[in-house]
Amino acid sequence: MFFKVVCVLSVAVAVASGYGHSSQYIHRHDGHHQPVYHGHGYHDYYTYPKYEFGYEVSDPHTGDHKSQHEHRDGDAVSGHYSLQQPDGSGRHVHYHADDHTGFHATVKHSTHHIVPHYHY
Repeated sequence: MFFKVVCVLSVAVAVASGYGHSSQYIHRHDGHHQPVYHGHGYHDYYTYPKYEFGYEVSDPHTGDHKSQHEHRDGDAVSGHYSLQQPDGSGRHVHYHADDHTGFHATVKHSTHHIVPHYHY
């Protein structure tokens, strides 16, 4: 009986959520561990940092629309994210960071013009 209730509730939630969707992915690039010596016989293991991930959410019922993608290769990180703000405008941010130049971001805003339809 419990299983039937869970199934019915799952279907109800899926139907109530409308046609929204979300997705995500993560790609890890595992390398070989390299020892890092700190002197006095003490050492840690270090793995070269490399990954890529992203996600997207689009829910017309709640108005939640956002996405992000990021890539890291060693000390360099780059990516972008975008989201729809409550007023309907969009914010798009592209960023990059590394040991040589620091963190830099470019922010752009977009406006979605809403044209009212009048019925006479």
